[in-house]
Amino acid sequence: MSDTLPIGLTYLSPVGNYGRQNTQALGGVSHLWQDFFAQAMAEQSQGEVDTFSQALMQCDQDSGEPVGGARALALIDAQRALPVHDTEVAPPEPLFLPKAELEAKLLPPAPEPFGTVELIEQQRQLDISNSWLRPVVMSQGHPTAEPGPGPSPRPLFLPIAEFETNLLDPAPEPFDEQTLAKQQNDLEFDIHWARPVVLNNVRVHA
Repeated sequence: MSDTLPIGLTYLSPVGNYGRQNTQALGGVSHLWQDFFAQAMAEQSQGEVDTFSQALMQCDQDSGEPVGGARALALIDAQRALPVHDTEVAPPEPLFLPKAELEAKLLPPAPEPFGTVELIEQQRQLDISNSWLRPVVMSQGHPTAEPGPGPSPRPLFLPIAEFETNLLDPAPEPFDEQTLAKQQNDLEFDIHWARPVVLNNVRVHA
């Protein structure tokens, strides 16, 4: 390992060339790590023993064949002789769910519809049960109540102003004689004197 001076890595000189001080510090660290890795690799290479290389270097005394090659060939032959079976990988099959909502054939068969004669007979029995059997059974032991009078028809009330005069606004009261005379006088004054004067002035200034 090369001799390096101890340099404070976190120290920056407050005076002088800052770049030169930093370069010296980083250069010393780089050399330190290079020497450290070189020494670690040397120790690792000395501690480990490459058995494969040594096996290749060893040879049989009689035939001169490398021992490592014979071992590798025997291992290859043993692996080739192993019974190897191919495993077929099939895609997953869809799950069958026997649900009656999805499989119509799993449902019980639908009942056959009733014929016309059977429907007429069922309706007749229902009418007899509702109109005679059920009232007799329900009123057993009780006096039969007499039916009361039904509701009397009444006219339909339509609150429309065209039909209901009381919904209209009250009619205005007629003017008296004095008011009518005053309105007639004002109208004659406007038609015979004010209106012609205004129209004449408009024509003159137009």
